[in-house]
Amino acid sequence: MSHYLCEYAWLPDGIQADVLIAIEDGKIVRAEPTGWTEDHVPKLAGLTVPGFADAHSHAFHRALRGRTHMGRGSFWTWREQMYQVADRLDPDSYHRLARAVYAELALAGVTCVGEFHYLHHQPGGKPYADPNAMGEALVAAAADAGIRITLLDTLYLQSSVDGKPLAGPQLRFGDGSLDAWWDRFDALTAKPHSMIGAALHSVRAVPAAVLSEFTELTSGLPVHAHVAEQVDEVAACRAAYGCTPTELLDRHGVLEETFTSVHATHLTKGDIDLMADTYACFCPTTERDLGDGIGPARALADAGVRLTLGSDSHAVIDLLEEARALELHERLSAQARGHFTQEELLSAATATGHASLGWPSAGRLAVGARADLVTISLGTVRTAGIDPAGVLMAAGAADITHVVADGRVIVADGRHVSIDVARELQETVCALF
Repeated sequence: MSHYLCEYAWLPDGIQADVLIAIEDGKIVRAEPTGWTEDHVPKLAGLTVPGFADAHSHAFHRALRGRTHMGRGSFWTWREQMYQVADRLDPDSYHRLARAVYAELALAGVTCVGEFHYLHHQPGGKPYADPNAMGEALVAAAADAGIRITLLDTLYLQSSVDGKPLAGPQLRFGDGSLDAWWDRFDALTAKPHSMIGAALHSVRAVPAAVLSEFTELTSGLPVHAHVAEQVDEVAACRAAYGCTPTELLDRHGVLEETFTSVHATHLTKGDIDLMADTYACFCPTTERDLGDGIGPARALADAGVRLTLGSDSHAVIDLLEEARALELHERLSAQARGHFTQEELLSAATATGHASLGWPSAGRLAVGARADLVTISLGTVRTAGIDPAGVLMAAGAADITHVVADGRVIVADGRHVSIDVARELQETVCALF
């Protein structure tokens, strides 16, 4: 059994001082304020919160950081640059890149990632000898970095809503048919640190004719999809099917309780009502980086949609910033302050995010929960003098000093315990250009 004495800890009933957390077999067995001050108990200075869940990741997009900002453009022009990177990866190079990216996530307090995985095959679309070699590289990379992963293996069959076939780098994404995707998907196996979920890339990439059968095959699993990310996507769906993307998914039974709409940016009031009791994953730093727009987060939450957060393209890896941006983007849209409580923002980054990825036992500092701890310093130039309850509005990833995942220390004194993250990112990213 291991123990930590937290200067402050964000427990389910609020922030408490001098909290003792005891861990056994990767689970929290005690979490309560105490006067115990034994010298041999490690002390975590600052505010300790539950581990963060990054509910939407494309690991290979990290290679584009700082490389796509020359001149004007849109999501669609950015996508062409992304395809160029996608075409340069193989299982070995993808493992090295993802290992570095997931270690960067760990430094930012992420203890579980939802990897929206569609880079399946060789250039040209031919499967590897092991058809799941790319997915298995991601699962191995998460283990190396010390975090859990939900591999959201993605169905991707066409290049546009009107059924244009895949071409060029997109050929790597497609299995050719729902049956072929299912055969490959069904061969995936979970490991202690991993879970297998499914994804529809979008209504652009999956024809309506297979949606109902996909839903039957994946019922009960975590299922994610990009939904209404761009105005053009919504317009194309209306032209092809006479409805919005959300309405199309609802017609085919996709909107189950385990379903997550990623982005959910351009929605109607009817869409929001249909999404009640599902999840919606906002990725504010990517949505603003790509110029996608600001989604109706508060309206969704009021309708009963459970909000989660992701770093998506990894233009920024900072779940504290994602949580803060959920509130700040709403302020920009509504021209008013105070839309989410700090507890709502923390839940989106922790418990709700973990649940959307199939890990409901994570995301709380409570007895029986997975022992995921993230300690945020209250003594940096960003956090000095703040009320600990305002940490989400002040701190950033650079202020995280200590991370424990499933009872194992993966970050100590602001450094990953086994990976030189900056060096590995430098080497792996530059090798692609």
